[in-house]
Amino acid sequence: MNGNSGFLDRTIVRIRRAWGSIAGAAFDAETASLNPDLPEKAAESLFEQMRSCLEPRGGEVSARARAAALGQAYLVLNGTGRERFLKVLAERFDVDHAAVDKAIEDLGRARGMDARRLAEQALRKALEAPRVRLLTQFNALPDGVKFLVDLRAELIPLARQDPALKAMEAEIMALLTTWFDVDFLELRRITWDTASAALLEKLIAYEAVHAIESWDDLKNRLDSDRRCFAYFHPRMPDEPLIFVEVALVDGMADNVQALLDEDAPVQDPGAADTAIFYSISNAQKGLAGISFGNFLIKRVVDSLAPEFKGLKTFATLSPVPGFGAWLDGALGAGDSGLIRSGERKALLAAAGREEGAKGALKELLARPGWHEDEVIAKALKAPLMRLCVRYLVTERPKGERVSDRVAHFHLSNGARLDRINWMADTSARGLARSAGIMVNYVYSPGEIDDNHEAYTSSGRIATSSSVRGLL
Repeated sequence: MNGNSGFLDRTIVRIRRAWGSIAGAAFDAETASLNPDLPEKAAESLFEQMRSCLEPRGGEVSARARAAALGQAYLVLNGTGRERFLKVLAERFDVDHAAVDKAIEDLGRARGMDARRLAEQALRKALEAPRVRLLTQFNALPDGVKFLVDLRAELIPLARQDPALKAMEAEIMALLTTWFDVDFLELRRITWDTASAALLEKLIAYEAVHAIESWDDLKNRLDSDRRCFAYFHPRMPDEPLIFVEVALVDGMADNVQALLDEDAPVQDPGAADTAIFYSISNAQKGLAGISFGNFLIKRVVDSLAPEFKGLKTFATLSPVPGFGAWLDGALGAGDSGLIRSGERKALLAAAGREEGAKGALKELLARPGWHEDEVIAKALKAPLMRLCVRYLVTERPKGERVSDRVAHFHLSNGARLDRINWMADTSARGLARSAGIMVNYVYSPGEIDDNHEAYTSSGRIATSSSVRGLL
């Protein structure tokens, strides 16, 4: 079930309605709708409208009106028109390079601390592109911050091949980083009875780990033995930034299909000894790369602990999304130590080969339904479990940071890499991205700060003896 297009359309309608009472300019939504792909003549009108947004004439009300008209015009353009809109803004409202050169020369000639401070201030002003001042105007509009978040989401893929767009994308990211300071985030519990239908629909659309298949599936995830928490920002009070789904169970969960089984009986949450964080989804693509701090999970733990006194363990059941791609690369890289001697015989026998253990492993993983074949699954278990730990713990192409984005998130938040689970996710997606393997990261309240400090300062990973034993 995917409600993405429906609620996004309603978001656009809401913004256009809110801005409609503010907007007033020559190039507005009505003009843009006549040429949604923004041909050259319309682009010139757009340029004049953008320039007028930066003029000092009028007061704050006039500035808001011109920005609202510009935003409305952007919303009615098609994909081609929006790309052209962004290029006009990026290329024609860039930094004045001649002014920057002069400011640098003036700084070099400055004598005395007072003169130097004035020259540095002039240089900072010269380095700020006019488009930044224009974009900042949206912050004063209803849903203006959401508009900029979504604009950056559309800009990110376009910016990869265009230096001017890349520079503007970095500027928007800098603005959003300032506005989305972690201290402003509010943690709220989401329930079936109290959440609005629009918010519930967003949970379905934004779920990025385990797709919510139906309203019944969503209701099951919000039942009495479950908890769902979301983080909100005051400038986007109806838009979740991140949401966390929790199951209250007995013992460590090791299979996501069992955890999400709608037919399983509802457990008594008061008798649970373990809280399993089984899905953590970033809801806003336009906030990619912007850190909300390293203790978001700790805040959820602190919220659960007083309510359920019997909880002894706080852990995740997490995917390993990068393992499959890493394994494909490793199998083709000629690493003679990838498969150990004790694993070769079982792999070759299961594949019906006399040599080529790496080829056998790759061939077995490619067989449809391999996880249902007892012989093949047994032959693959030892090497894949060991290689998964190697991928998570020792592969560090980015320095001290681990390769896997989910692992990095939890280790940054102070978790311990506690257990590797075989056949934990046998969905098509789970088999493709990690051969069905999932991981338990444990959040021990007394260890979170130390684990976070060790990982972020030196890259040291807290691991259990069972994980270390697999290496």
